[in-house]
Amino acid sequence: MQLSISGHHLDITEAIKQHSIEKLSKIKHHFDHLININMILEVEKDVQKAEATIHVSGADLFAKAESDNLYASIDQMVNKLDSQIKKHKEKLNDHRKN
Repeated sequence: MQLSISGHHLDITEAIKQHSIEKLSKIKHHFDHLININMILEVEKDVQKAEATIHVSGADLFAKAESDNLYASIDQMVNKLDSQIKKHKEKLNDHRKN
């Protein structure tokens, strides 16, 4: 799995990077066929944004979250991606059964 984290108007610190990796491991736990993840973290005035695109075999999944705390935005975004991964995995399993 390749992970690229970039920041717009902020520097990616080691703490932010570790937090992101730790949270994204939750997704990898549910679905092993991740190809790569592109994450963009952005700060605009008081709004902290986190967005990511995950390339998996058969689909590209995208999620975005905003809040006043960057760590909370990352957590919300990962939760959205996690639900999309579960849905994608269920589609694959349903397709194989039919």
